[in-house]
Amino acid sequence: MDKKKSVRDWPRHLIQTAWAALTNSHVSGFVTGKIYTGKLKNLCVPGLNCYSCPGATGACPIGSLQAVIGSWNFKFAYYVIGFLIFVGAILGRLVCGFLCPFGLIQDLLHKIPFFKKIRTFRGDKLLRKLKYVIFLVFVILLPLFLTDLMGQGAPYFCKLICPAGTLEGGLPLVLLNKAMRGAIGWLYIWKNTILIATIVLSILIYRPFCKYICPLGVFYSIFNKVSLFRYRIDGDKCVHCGKCAKVCQMNVDPVKTPNSPECIRCGRCRQACPKDAISCGFKK
Repeated sequence: MDKKKSVRDWPRHLIQTAWAALTNSHVSGFVTGKIYTGKLKNLCVPGLNCYSCPGATGACPIGSLQAVIGSWNFKFAYYVIGFLIFVGAILGRLVCGFLCPFGLIQDLLHKIPFFKKIRTFRGDKLLRKLKYVIFLVFVILLPLFLTDLMGQGAPYFCKLICPAGTLEGGLPLVLLNKAMRGAIGWLYIWKNTILIATIVLSILIYRPFCKYICPLGVFYSIFNKVSLFRYRIDGDKCVHCGKCAKVCQMNVDPVKTPNSPECIRCGRCRQACPKDAISCGFKK
């Protein structure tokens, strides 16, 4: 007889919360409205955590990549790209599931009760390709070719799209700095429109930003199938009951693709499996 197993998200949420607090520990910034500019800000954090957040003590890897990809300062460019490859090769999209503050925000928003949640819809798979286009155009091509005299590219994704930056950086800075409130224009309104849409969609759809927009998830997804941290299916134990696919909020079937590029490695499938056929870790 199959064991009935409950799926608990709160242990993961505790890790997400602790990491978000650690990487945004410049508490005085939320009072003064000033961004931390110490030496730690030269280091990237694994998840999408806005550089302009008053509490941020590290740099967002996507923002850093845009700034240096067309620069002559090859040392820092190599550092950012090397950092992303290093983290991706070890963890893959485990970062998305456990170490991304904006992922936590979406997780909590989706827990808000609503009479009908949208699990999938027509065109969902096609729309998921959008994040690859955004990564290529706004993170790679535009910053690479549209640079200033110093070879610095503008952070086009951060400037024109990123709702995480608006929530973590844009809103707090405007609220805390009177001078910035006088400089509000169409771009600020546009970015807040994207943020509001993301918040509403996060209540209805699980992690819409991660599924359709996030360029950092795109980069890490490349490594999901080859990273040291892997998910594995024991074919001898698996009875193909479908419970793992049913609880996956990223719409992945772990039996068919246990290391799908869409998998954020939250562990819900492993908890739901009645036969303990799903394992994960660094073992061969």
